[in-house]
Amino acid sequence: MKALICDEPGRLRLVERPDPVPAEGEALVRIRRVGICGTDFHIYQGKHPFLQYPRVMGHELSGTVERAPAGSGLAPGQTVYVVPYLSCGRCIGCRKGVTNACQAISVLGVHCDGGMAELLSVPAGNVVPVGDTPLDDAAMIEFLAIGAHGVKRGGIGPDDRVLVVGSGPIGMSAVIFAKARGAHVTVMDLREDRLAFTRDTLGADALLVAEAEAEAKAAAATGGDFFDCVIDCTGNRAAMQRGFGFVAHGGRYVLVSVVRDDITFSDPEFHKRETTLFASRNAQPDDFAEVVRQMQAGRVPTAALRTHRGALSDGPDLFRDWLRPEAGVIKAILEL
Repeated sequence: MKALICDEPGRLRLVERPDPVPAEGEALVRIRRVGICGTDFHIYQGKHPFLQYPRVMGHELSGTVERAPAGSGLAPGQTVYVVPYLSCGRCIGCRKGVTNACQAISVLGVHCDGGMAELLSVPAGNVVPVGDTPLDDAAMIEFLAIGAHGVKRGGIGPDDRVLVVGSGPIGMSAVIFAKARGAHVTVMDLREDRLAFTRDTLGADALLVAEAEAEAKAAAATGGDFFDCVIDCTGNRAAMQRGFGFVAHGGRYVLVSVVRDDITFSDPEFHKRETTLFASRNAQPDDFAEVVRQMQAGRVPTAALRTHRGALSDGPDLFRDWLRPEAGVIKAILEL
């Protein structure tokens, strides 16, 4: 089979590899679409902290079933998406049902080789049929589920004023699912083009440029109350620390972002507001199901989010092109 491998930072090659042989309980999936996310770009650039090269990237995956174990409920030819989080099933996280926080989690394309290949063998439980959902849309379910999970962690409801910080793909997903719950959503970022997209395409109610006066403007816009829930999707330490100041008294702060650095905050302010702080890691099965439901209800503008596409064989050139800010990539898709 053909696979796109990252030998080292900045070097991608299309190679021939043996077809995978499914182990007991595994399904063989023919990969048809691979969504490209910030993690993939970080791997390509050598910025990912938990990765060993060489690596076949790819964790936003859709395809069709080639072979499946008996009793799995899967059948050859079905269109599916792949849940890329391989959990152990034994640790305390798994026993509590939070498999996304498995102590020994292995993520396809990061901790082990992923789906930038013609065939992939994975546990049958990680392969989910999507009926008549198009392959392009199915490859976008994973990144959308991360935003849906963050919204769920924040317990967002129709009476909430929400601030989403960061208008990259994950931030956009948080906007979509906060709006689906009926919340009033403000988006904050430095990029005014991305802010405009969240308003014009995703239905954001208000925009806030992340400038020095942002706190004062947020206070004015909310009558001094600030936001019932703040969701950070920036991946930026300074922004994550700044976000505490936008949380209302009695409010919630959800960190979808993760950085290697320590995050600090003012303890007196934290206690004065009785802030609730949540980490949001990956996604859970019900988050994936929520994405599919909202897609089928027409509330996810997948065509607008999907800005770039190309063939797997062109991957080495495309990665270089898509990394340029002027390329305007929101979500890129590789086809097989």
